[in-house]
Amino acid sequence: MKKTLTFLSTICLLLGAGTALSAGKLSIYHWFEYIPQELLDKFASQHDVEVTMDTFDSNEALLAALKGGKLGSYDVAVPGDYMVEILHNEGMLDTIADGELKNKGNILPQWVDVSFDPGRIHSIPYQWGSTSFTVNRDDYQGDIRTTDLIFNPPAELSGKINVLDSQGEVLALASIHLGIEQCTNDREKLKQLNELVQGAKPHWASFISDGAKDVLVSGEAAVGMIWNGFSAKARAENPSLEYSYPKEGYVVWMDNVVLLKDAPNRENALKFMDFLLEPENAAAVTNFAQYTAGVANVGDLLDPEIVASPELNPPSDAPAGQFVQVCKEETQVLYDAIWTNLKK
Repeated sequence: MKKTLTFLSTICLLLGAGTALSAGKLSIYHWFEYIPQELLDKFASQHDVEVTMDTFDSNEALLAALKGGKLGSYDVAVPGDYMVEILHNEGMLDTIADGELKNKGNILPQWVDVSFDPGRIHSIPYQWGSTSFTVNRDDYQGDIRTTDLIFNPPAELSGKINVLDSQGEVLALASIHLGIEQCTNDREKLKQLNELVQGAKPHWASFISDGAKDVLVSGEAAVGMIWNGFSAKARAENPSLEYSYPKEGYVVWMDNVVLLKDAPNRENALKFMDFLLEPENAAAVTNFAQYTAGVANVGDLLDPEIVASPELNPPSDAPAGQFVQVCKEETQVLYDAIWTNLKK
């Protein structure tokens, strides 16, 4: 999907000019349904820039597109935490020099010196949240705070489960369910992981990411892996839906805006990153997407229903979430094989 915004100066309109005198362009590679159009319009208007945006539905799809020839076509992208590290290792990120982002000081302290981008030299924080699953309470009234509902579901839920088409998150949640570390080289543990997902697969109806909300809202799925903000949007359309923080654990993530190598509009990319670090604009994303910003002084700008959202407020006894880990190359090959076999 591509969206284009073109702004002509008032002078051009008065003169009847047929060509935009914009200060340049900006090309964004972004998750679907994750940024309000009004915010893109605001940036384009403020900076007299033509903005185009393509969308992806998983970190793996982003990586495949960039490796497949799209690097050099986009200025910024919005990968998850572990994918920032992978893109850096692949040599796909540019470096942000000291002083190039005037709003860098707005980043919350806990999101500055992160393991996947120490010192934030390639990225800025965007939004963060969790990946778990949502249950239609009209279909199931039992305990939903267990990952058994995905990997060992009761008979009444079998064949009514959607999982994300996202290797990192599915296999991470499976590892959490088993209580084993991610990126293990232990053959016995890898066998357990493979047997778990292969055994669960007959209970799953679909692998859908971009429609994860829709299949829950429509009732096509009674249980579905989903991101917490997307689940909040689903609940707004179908109040019988409830998001789970399972006792075994769940995945947490931080999405980030990265400066891509060979960005054709590098100056405008930096302007856009600075723009997103302004509290007002970070809050606009949170109010739209219903996740949590990584920028300071956003709280007072949020809609009250966002602040009170159960999806953003885990129960007091919920365990800490786990980030998806980046495996060494020789280990990643083993996980890739499990995923490829699962998707056959």
